[in-house]
Amino acid sequence: MCLTNVIEEFWIAVSTKESDLQDASEPEPVSQPWTPGAYTAFKIIMSARLCAAAWNIVGDCDETYNYWEPTHYLMFGKGFQTWEYSPQFAIRSYAYIFLHTLPMRLYTILFGQNKIMMFFFLRCVMAFACALCEIYFYKGVCKHFGSNTGRIMLCFLLLSAGMFISCTAYLPSSFCMYMTYLALGGWFLENYQVTILSTAASTILGWPFAIILGIPMALDIVIWRKQLKLFVMWSAIALVVFLVPVVEIDRHYYGRLVIAPLNIVLYNVFTEHGPDLYGVEPLSYYLINGFLNFNIVFFLAIISLPLVITIQYIVKNQNTDIPAWLFTAPMYLWIAVFFTRPHKEERFLFPIYPFFILLGAVSVDYIQKFWSWLFHYKGAYHYTDNTLWIPVFGGIVFTLLSVSRIVALYQGYHAPLDLFVELNRFAVDPKIHTLPPDKPVHVCIGKEWYRYPSSFYLPGDNNLHSLELLWHFSIYLFYILQTNVSRCHYLIDLDLPKETELEPRYAANLEEWKVLASVKFLDASRSHRFFRAFYVPFLSDKFCVYEDYNLLRTTRTKKAYKSKTER
Repeated sequence: MCLTNVIEEFWIAVSTKESDLQDASEPEPVSQPWTPGAYTAFKIIMSARLCAAAWNIVGDCDETYNYWEPTHYLMFGKGFQTWEYSPQFAIRSYAYIFLHTLPMRLYTILFGQNKIMMFFFLRCVMAFACALCEIYFYKGVCKHFGSNTGRIMLCFLLLSAGMFISCTAYLPSSFCMYMTYLALGGWFLENYQVTILSTAASTILGWPFAIILGIPMALDIVIWRKQLKLFVMWSAIALVVFLVPVVEIDRHYYGRLVIAPLNIVLYNVFTEHGPDLYGVEPLSYYLINGFLNFNIVFFLAIISLPLVITIQYIVKNQNTDIPAWLFTAPMYLWIAVFFTRPHKEERFLFPIYPFFILLGAVSVDYIQKFWSWLFHYKGAYHYTDNTLWIPVFGGIVFTLLSVSRIVALYQGYHAPLDLFVELNRFAVDPKIHTLPPDKPVHVCIGKEWYRYPSSFYLPGDNNLHSLELLWHFSIYLFYILQTNVSRCHYLIDLDLPKETELEPRYAANLEEWKVLASVKFLDASRSHRFFRAFYVPFLSDKFCVYEDYNLLRTTRTKKAYKSKTER
């Protein structure tokens, strides 16, 4: 089977009608519950993903400095990068970045160079890619686990805060999540070529640790399905299709032979410190994070294996040809590896978000089966006839908590993106921006460097002749702002009541600064833990504290500046 056949099978899968989504494992006379067809579900999911593209925050400075900034560099020849892109270490692949420049270049050809619109256009492309992968996954779940599991899972896909956060995050872990959806869809539909290619793409283009998720699938294909020849052939094809271009692209940008996926593994596993120098967290970090992003679904997924095995034994019902221990194994393997590592980050869980959603839905479905068996409903044609209240009740709780979480994130942390949009607006307003067009303009971000949404939010050369961001490595950051602040024409600053020598309240210094725009930003340290995490009308405003996130313009007419090297 050639690569075009795989693409054709994928297209047929995502364009399936409602009638084709019925579970083949049920006896013919049993009518399956209604569930939306793939095309209908795609339109619904795509709407949710576009909302995320428009309203999601940039929640991780790693997203800015390791991905948005190098992308800006490839597009415009300037941008900030971290040591990870140094040829000495080369643990980040330019291939992943280069892939994401392609839709941006297309946008530039069609609509011109508007950097903020390019930023959001790429987010929309990622939303579209994620939705396609989710629909293929949805098709596989409906076929393998049944329509009831499929429609429950669709609800979880649409509304989870975790998917809102991850679907348009410019991170390799998000790309791995897309590929996990594809790999699982191919596994459940028995399109093993898709599973192999997706796992390889996830590992080589995305994050090499994603290979962990493919181990149980590979065992099923090779040992139980006895498809060794197919596995070897498509693994070889995957290496040619993905690894060869990645190595060549990195060779071009690094100037030497580089295998970035291998370098990532060597750095994180075979160095004395690994990633632990960036901070360590207890086990509770992931437990709390899982609840925040998936609430009850997270815990249903965690207990899915013992729950499913127990109910299968009681009701004597196993309607899948993949045993429970095998289709849950990837999630538990990932948990065994990453939950035990000292260094923890939210994005490390993105690749197993599909399992949280799937196994949460499977758990609800099996609870319905157990309830129906327990009470022996007479006259019930299908086990869902008298147990519909279970997923409805669970769905309501899940939806309320998820929407509450999404609103809390937007309301509390969206200020940086809003304020940089205002900067672009002021940059073309001659009543506000009065500097000569040939004069370099300096925008300072100070202690807000880790909330900086990227150079795509800085006005381009069409608006200002030159725009420089006064930022170096964080070890020098505060010194620069404290001693060289006279060089700044504009300043982004969170105005907190606590003032220190290194972090003065610039907005209070009316003699030197004027506030051009201000947006409210959550002060987490002075807010209630629950009401800052979940938005509750009336109560969150009462128990949370918001401070001004300011865009300031200097009022000084003379700038006396000496750099550290000039002294």
